[in-house]
Amino acid sequence: MIFTETPLAGAFTIDLERIEDDRGFFARAWAEDEFVAHGLNPTIAQTNMSKTLAAGTFRGFHWQDPPYGEAKTVRCIAGSVFNCIIDMRPDSPTYTSWFGIELSSDNGTMLYIPEQFANGFLITSDDTVLLYNVTRPYVPGNERGVRHDDPTIAVEWPMPVQHVSDKDAGWADFTR
Repeated sequence: MIFTETPLAGAFTIDLERIEDDRGFFARAWAEDEFVAHGLNPTIAQTNMSKTLAAGTFRGFHWQDPPYGEAKTVRCIAGSVFNCIIDMRPDSPTYTSWFGIELSSDNGTMLYIPEQFANGFLITSDDTVLLYNVTRPYVPGNERGVRHDDPTIAVEWPMPVQHVSDKDAGWADFTR
């Protein structure tokens, strides 16, 4: 596994270290000791899966504040997404900064998202499936969110957002 820190401290991309031959490839998709060696939480309390039918659909930006914060790892296992994270830690030098990356079934890249980071993704191909692990179960009533088009955050999406749930479209403007 190849860990690369993003511009947002504590968030990493994790690429497969492929061993290839004429049959295809083999790679470790999860290794607890490597997460620990990079100072990351390897706990898996819950694994979630989402399937989205149409490109242009946005899901997110969600997070839970302490004591319910959860770190996540996200991997696309069918199709592709532009996965974007926002540092929502008020004491961080990158507070409200965002980072985005393509996750696809072709590249196999996984994104490690620390606690107190908002996570959202724009589906870039039809019939996309994401698999993500979380370090804590979701606690209803403690979720926070930011709209995909929030002017304070100003994410630059790679294509137009065409479909958003009422819940995700209904977050108030974010203020620092």
